[in-house]
Amino acid sequence: MEHITETPTIKAPAERFTGDVYLNPIETPTEPARLASALVRFTPGARTNWHSHANGQTLYITDGTGLVGTRDCNVVRVSAGQTVKCPAGEEHWHGATDTTLMAHIAMVVGNGNGDGTTWLEPVTDEQYADALNSK
Repeated sequence: MEHITETPTIKAPAERFTGDVYLNPIETPTEPARLASALVRFTPGARTNWHSHANGQTLYITDGTGLVGTRDCNVVRVSAGQTVKCPAGEEHWHGATDTTLMAHIAMVVGNGNGDGTTWLEPVTDEQYADALNSK
């Protein structure tokens, strides 16, 4: 057993996120393990860029209210205690609403060459506003 009492909080890289987002790694796997996880905190209005995962992603919302959107304009409003599963290869984004923070535990199964995430362009302000207005 390994008891980890604290993980450092790091600011998420601006080239993958809009707004202020903070990460606390939970698990960074070494072979043969492949499950990576992190606590991700989004301030109001903050969000990921568009991205996809080779083996999908599971988000467990721990606090606040947020949005998860897909390229086909499907938007889900999420809150604490809810889980969203994003299928393998689906381009999506997630983040806080414009008035509340949102935190989730992000879980992704890597593909043997890292976590299998493909990062894409930022979600535009117009796309974000459309998502807010759709729910």
